[in-house]
Amino acid sequence: MDLTIAGAPMLTLLLASVRIIAWMVLVPPFSSRAIPITAKVMLSLALAVAGVSMMGPEGITSVPTTTPDLLGLVLAQIVIGALMGFVTSMLFAAVAAAGALIDVFGGFSLAQGFDPLGMTMNSVIGKLHQMLAVVLLFVSGGHLLVLGGLLRTFEMLPIGSTPDIDTASEVLMRAFHVFFVTAVQIALPLIAVLFLADLGLALMTKVAPQLNAINVVFPAKIGLTLLLVGLSFPALPGVMDRLVDLTMQATATLAGGA
Repeated sequence: MDLTIAGAPMLTLLLASVRIIAWMVLVPPFSSRAIPITAKVMLSLALAVAGVSMMGPEGITSVPTTTPDLLGLVLAQIVIGALMGFVTSMLFAAVAAAGALIDVFGGFSLAQGFDPLGMTMNSVIGKLHQMLAVVLLFVSGGHLLVLGGLLRTFEMLPIGSTPDIDTASEVLMRAFHVFFVTAVQIALPLIAVLFLADLGLALMTKVAPQLNAINVVFPAKIGLTLLLVGLSFPALPGVMDRLVDLTMQATATLAGGA
């Protein structure tokens, strides 16, 4: 018995999986070394099946079969997937950046550790906020919305289409703006309290010079930082919901949607 496979649908499926893999390489937690490469490939193929089904028969039959055109399409899908993944990862990194700012003013930045999964140096509160962001994303079902937004890009930007460069630059600038503003908005109240605590401890050591400042400042700062971080946890779910909405809007804009 001979088994035949249609060439155009198979090429379309593989090209769609290339876009999804390029997206997963940059977006946590899919970019983590904790997820095996085989699992990432299988997940990308499964998502590619759903993405190709949104393109319709016109998008499948319009895929070229010549080698130069295929190589150009592969490169285009890598660029599109990487661009969308970079914007998504940068928006979600705002929570971890807020934790890193708290580490700087709380003194925890002195205790940075190497993360073997991410191959980066992470501070304590920054890593905690990153893990909380991932947990909240999956618990709230936001990962399904993000993946659904990625799959809808195949409907708005089928295989063979090219994104608008001007629109991509505007989305990147907007993503940078949201990244910095969100990180500062999360960390600014805690930074203000820690600054006032530093000022109060400095005045206390000025009034009582015989007081050993080192023995007082570090335990007080650590306890105050942990208390403030715990009080800030209820605000994180709302932040993640907002970031998920912004991610879907940015992805749709990059794909040429409204």
